[in-house]
Amino acid sequence: MILKVYTSLLLLFLANSVWTRTVRQVYDDLDPDHWSHYTSECPQECFCPPSFPNALYCDNKGLKEIPPIPARIWYLYLQNNQIETLSEKPFVNATHLRWINLNKNKITNSGIEGGVLSKLKRLLYLFLEDNELEEVPAPLPVGLEQLRLARNKISKIPEGVFSHLENLTMLDLHQNSLLDSALQSDTFQGLNNLMQLNIAKNSLKKMPLSLPANTLQLFLDNNSIEVIPENYFSAIPKVTFLRLNYNKLSDDGIPPNGFNVSSILDLQLSHNQLTKIPPINAHLEHLHLDHNKIKSVNGTQICPVSIALEDDYGYYGNIPRLRYLRLDGNEIQPPIPLDIMICFRLLQAVVI
Repeated sequence: MILKVYTSLLLLFLANSVWTRTVRQVYDDLDPDHWSHYTSECPQECFCPPSFPNALYCDNKGLKEIPPIPARIWYLYLQNNQIETLSEKPFVNATHLRWINLNKNKITNSGIEGGVLSKLKRLLYLFLEDNELEEVPAPLPVGLEQLRLARNKISKIPEGVFSHLENLTMLDLHQNSLLDSALQSDTFQGLNNLMQLNIAKNSLKKMPLSLPANTLQLFLDNNSIEVIPENYFSAIPKVTFLRLNYNKLSDDGIPPNGFNVSSILDLQLSHNQLTKIPPINAHLEHLHLDHNKIKSVNGTQICPVSIALEDDYGYYGNIPRLRYLRLDGNEIQPPIPLDIMICFRLLQAVVI
């Protein structure tokens, strides 16, 4: 199980490396005699490096409009400009685009021409962070693998906007204006391969409904969540990294064994209102509980297996796998209780 999880995460975070290798093969086969041709069709506002003919750099140029994109371009960099609109005209010949970075512009929903994004059939990565969007743009290219919409003004997710994005593995909506009402039971329907969902720094009071079953990483920091529903994580049985820092969770808001989930390896509950450590699973490796209201720690009570039975398991059995425990910012006084060390024999760091 753990091997499969780490394999999936490796595929997610090293996707860019795969494309780099693919493009590098193209570069290696490029005839230097053709460089002048590539340079001549390069938009004058942009930079077309001869050694990277599939990339077009138009970032930090003060652009207000997107220049015509040559047909050969796979990677388009337009970040840090003053662009307000996305129209179809600049992309007429750009049928091979895989990657568009439009971060830090002034794009609004009304400035996006209808269907312009969905017509980019080969697009895999779309970055629209730090713009002026008030809702998730639609329709989107069906082949997208990553969609990054952080730090906009998004308060609405149109119905069915994600329903055909079966290849999407990462959806980043953090630091927007989402309320609970924006996340309906069918909002994430169709995201069958989603692995990372980031809805941190919004205005949620409840855990989002009906998340994709393949979700591995769920980031909900900096919201106002008070309650974890009973058996909530049974619907996302592969969740491995869970961040709920800076919320309003109390002991009463966590059901018995709410976080006793075998798939969770990294659990972050910092800056909440907990007075005791919730029950955890023996598979958990990292636990962040700093800056709560915890006054004492009893290793015998929080140990996920009986301390008396640990000798029978040995290092090849089901001993607790906790390696990192953070408890600073509470009301706990050192030293660390001995029964903590007896239970969690693999602990490498305790912050208290």
